[in-house]
Amino acid sequence: MASWDIQPQGVQGQLKVVGTHAEDLGNALNTLLTDMQEAAQAAGTAVPGSHAETLPQGGLMAPRGYKPVGPVAPDLLPHKATGPVAAALVEYVRHRKKDMKAMADRCQAAVLGAAKATNEYVQGDLEAAKNAQRAARDVRLNALKDFGGKKK
Repeated sequence: MASWDIQPQGVQGQLKVVGTHAEDLGNALNTLLTDMQEAAQAAGTAVPGSHAETLPQGGLMAPRGYKPVGPVAPDLLPHKATGPVAAALVEYVRHRKKDMKAMADRCQAAVLGAAKATNEYVQGDLEAAKNAQRAARDVRLNALKDFGGKKK
């Protein structure tokens, strides 16, 4: 990373595009989980009187102005289900939870990292910009949320 040539307005425009696509992905994941919940409830059970537990609503906490992708909190998964179809759907969601969280984290890291690296570049702190870029690449969300350049 010997030299940088960043156009902040171009980065801002691309972040808006990425944010729109990330929101679309989040909506798709929410719809998937809602549909899975409804399918589990509609599938019935093998034992009369039993039911599948519902999925609670919620999502990631996001920095101001950024909508994270999809529900990724562990409590969004159904906790128990009875009946073969409901149980299979619960297992599917359980196995895919890690992938859904990875998609959300990667999108959030890319947006935060690009914004923070560009801001540091504009302020002339190339070392801090490089650190923000590295944190985004490594999907270290806590580092990006708490990120700050060197105090001058």
